[in-house]
Amino acid sequence: MTTTKTSGSVFDRLESNVRGYCRSFPTTFSTAQNAILTDTDGNEYIDFLAGAGTLNYGHNNEHLKQPMLDYLESDGVLHGLDMHTEAKERFLESFERRVLWPLELDYKVQFTGPTGTNAVEAAFKLARNVTGRTNIVSFTNGFHGVSLGSVAATANSHFRNATGVPLDNVTFMPYAGYLGDEIDSLSLFETMLADSSSGLDQPAAVVVETVQGEGGINAASYEWLQRLESLCQANGILLIVDDIQAGCGRTGTFFSFERAGIVPDIVTLSKSLSGYGLPMSVVLMKSELDQWKPGEHNGTFRGNNLAFVTATAALEHYWKKRSFTHEIDRKAGVVRDRFNAIAERFADDVSLEPKGRGMMRGLACRDFPQLADAVVAEAFQRGLVIETSGTDSHVLKFLGPLTVEDETLESGLDIIEESYEAVIGDKRYLDD
Repeated sequence: MTTTKTSGSVFDRLESNVRGYCRSFPTTFSTAQNAILTDTDGNEYIDFLAGAGTLNYGHNNEHLKQPMLDYLESDGVLHGLDMHTEAKERFLESFERRVLWPLELDYKVQFTGPTGTNAVEAAFKLARNVTGRTNIVSFTNGFHGVSLGSVAATANSHFRNATGVPLDNVTFMPYAGYLGDEIDSLSLFETMLADSSSGLDQPAAVVVETVQGEGGINAASYEWLQRLESLCQANGILLIVDDIQAGCGRTGTFFSFERAGIVPDIVTLSKSLSGYGLPMSVVLMKSELDQWKPGEHNGTFRGNNLAFVTATAALEHYWKKRSFTHEIDRKAGVVRDRFNAIAERFADDVSLEPKGRGMMRGLACRDFPQLADAVVAEAFQRGLVIETSGTDSHVLKFLGPLTVEDETLESGLDIIEESYEAVIGDKRYLDD
C-alpha cells in the first residue's frame, strides 16, 4: 500500500481532531525562554499559559537545564521502572529536606505514571482499599483528569460525555461559593453525612482543589477548607487535595493548602513538579495509609529519572529560602491589582469578576461568556498566549510563569487590557 502526500499542513493531514490548544494559537512555535515563545516566523509571544501550569519556572530555565544536560552527558539512568537510582535518591532527599521537614509532614511518596490523572487514579484506589468503601465525594466545577476513574470525579459534561460509559461511585457536592457567598455550601454535605436516609453512601474520600483551575479559578476560603477537613476527620473520611495545578508555588507556597493550616491525608502532584515540563507525578500519603502491596499500582513510566534531576534542581534553587514565596506574592499582587483595575475600567460596559489566589488568577464574565474567548483571540494577535476556563469558557485565566520578569509581566497585562478595550469597543463580545 502506498500513500500520497496531500496539500495542507502535516498537522491537518495526520493529527487527530482531538487537538485543542493549537486551534486557539494557530502558529508553529520553535523556541522558548522563560515567558517568551517564538514561532517559526520569528514572532514573539508572551506566555501566560505556561503549559497549563506545567511551567511554573518558565521555559528552558537555566538553573534546571544544565543539571539535565550534565546528567545526559554522564549516561545517567533514564528509564529504571521503580528501581533505585541515584537521581531518584537525590530527589527524595531534596524533597524531604526542602518540603516535608520544614512543614513537619509525615508523607510517604508514591511515583505513579507520568500524568496527573494517573496520580488521581492511584489516590482513589488507595483510599478505597484503605477504607473498604467505594464512594468518592467531589465538588461542582472540579477537574481531576480524563481517564475513567478521575473523569468520574470531574464535573464538566464536556469531558464526562466523551467516556461513553456510566460514571459511578462519585457524589458531587457544592464547592465553596457555588450557591452564593451568603450560603454555607458545606452544610448540605454535613447534613447528608449525619442522615442515614440521605442516600449518600459513606465516602472513602473527598477530593478537592483549593483553587479550581479548569473549573473557573474558584478559590475556596481557608475557613471553608478547615471546615472540610474537620468534617472528614469527624466522619472517618480521607481528605485528598488535588494540587496538580495549584501546587508547586502557584498560590505562593509550595503546597496550595499551607496557609489554610490543613494537613490532607493524600496529596496529588504533577505538572510543575519536574520544573522543566518533563512528565512526573506523585501521590503523597500519610505513612499509616501506605498499605499497598508491591506492584499493586504500577506503570512502565513511573520513574522519570530526567524529571527527578530537574525537580531536584528546582527544589534546591527555588525552595531553599522563603524569598521565592515573597517574590511570588509580590507578582501576584501586581496581577491582582491590574485585574481589579481592568474590571473597574469596563464596569459600565460589562461585569468582570476578578478571581483566584496567588499567581492563579482569572477575570470572569457570566453575562457574556463569549467575551473571554474573544479576548484570547485578540490577545494572540497582539502577541500574548493566554487561555480560558470555566463551564462556559467564561473566565480569562492567568497562569504565567512564577519567574516572569517584571517588564514582561507588565507588558502582558497591558495586552490583556488593550484586548478587552478592542473587543468591548466593537461589541464583539455580543456575538454568538
